[in-house]
Amino acid sequence: MFSLIIHGRRSVELQKWRNLRVSLSILQNAFAFTTKSFSSAIAKDVSPKGTTFTVTYLVESLGLTKKLAESISKKVSFEDKVNPDSVLNLFRSNGFKDSQISRIIRAYPRLLVIDAEKSLRPKLQFLKSRGASSSEVTEIVSNVPTILGKKGEKSISLYYDFVKDIMEDGKSLGHSWPEGKKGNKIRNISVLRELGVPQKLLFPLVISNYQPVCGKEKFEETLKKVVDMGFDPTKSTFVEALHVVYKMSEKTIEEKVNVYKRLGFSEVDIWAIFKKWPFFLKFSEKKIILMYETLKKCGLVEEEVISDSIETFLDLGFSRDEFKMMVKRYPQCTAYTAETVRKKFEVLVKKMNWPLEDVVLIPAVLGYSLEKRIVPRTNVIKALMSKGLIGSENPPISSVLVCTDQEFLKRYVMKHDKLVPKLMAIFTTARVS
Repeated sequence: MFSLIIHGRRSVELQKWRNLRVSLSILQNAFAFTTKSFSSAIAKDVSPKGTTFTVTYLVESLGLTKKLAESISKKVSFEDKVNPDSVLNLFRSNGFKDSQISRIIRAYPRLLVIDAEKSLRPKLQFLKSRGASSSEVTEIVSNVPTILGKKGEKSISLYYDFVKDIMEDGKSLGHSWPEGKKGNKIRNISVLRELGVPQKLLFPLVISNYQPVCGKEKFEETLKKVVDMGFDPTKSTFVEALHVVYKMSEKTIEEKVNVYKRLGFSEVDIWAIFKKWPFFLKFSEKKIILMYETLKKCGLVEEEVISDSIETFLDLGFSRDEFKMMVKRYPQCTAYTAETVRKKFEVLVKKMNWPLEDVVLIPAVLGYSLEKRIVPRTNVIKALMSKGLIGSENPPISSVLVCTDQEFLKRYVMKHDKLVPKLMAIFTTARVS
């Protein structure tokens, strides 16, 4: 393996998960299940008439914004409300709240064109026959709505067992899967769960089709490398490292490492940065050199004249020492434009009144999307504060921004039953505006 991994093996004391290689035997003995693509079984109507009707229906029936409804209409459309009405009524009669239904349709809009009585109702009934309570069914379907797109009781059963195990977050897995591409994902995520990867990091992998969890042999190889490199399975950097090592060949990684070496970085430096932020190896050579120059000019390598990037932070009130600390913790902040930094600063510090120290301690917040994460969440917090529901002071910046959408909604929206529709409207409007 390339020198970076060799160094990592020698310089990092691996924790208990390095001894969990026995869990990898699951990869040799477990199998996957097959299901045909659900999307191919559904005729997609994209006629102008259908699209127009779909947008109007989504706005009026689910309270979605027009922009979000237009986005959904590109994935599925219909020309009358008979079937979608029957789907929504089915969900409501089975105890789903409007906020849950809205989330389900946003994540998996094709459910609106499935026959509610012939397809969806039997699947909901089957889940209950497996021993799931009504509340468990609503929670599982709300989190992973694609379970209703699975065909055959065997496939649904396997998917249900897997998702339920993740949600219970404690029972060991002892399943034997039949073969198939979809099952690769379940088997692979099962192994990650056995290694200690937390639920909040597993759910995004369950509902996505991104690599590396959809492969088999290459996943096994990648996982072994990441475990040997000493990444903590309980941290998000473990999953990030999986993505980087999976997508990049050893030759490509070696070339990127050599760029840093030519700039004067030692293998110790490269390993330290990679451990904190795996995605830094995906930088182009041009961006690597730019980051190096900024690190160099802010005194992390040697004292020279400060760069434009540093001046941006100094102009906003950060000290040189605070900037150094931020770069050490989150090197990619040096690659952001002055406009990007200032826009996020306006919201985080001026609008929300979080102190500069909070941003210095968690500089990764500067990497979050302004439109998709920062503004929607801060708008919800402002609405709650205006009603005196969370006190007069902001909750910690980590509590608001450093979590998944699911965790944020559970923490700040779902517990306020009477305000859920209004808060969801604030949240979704800001996300698409």
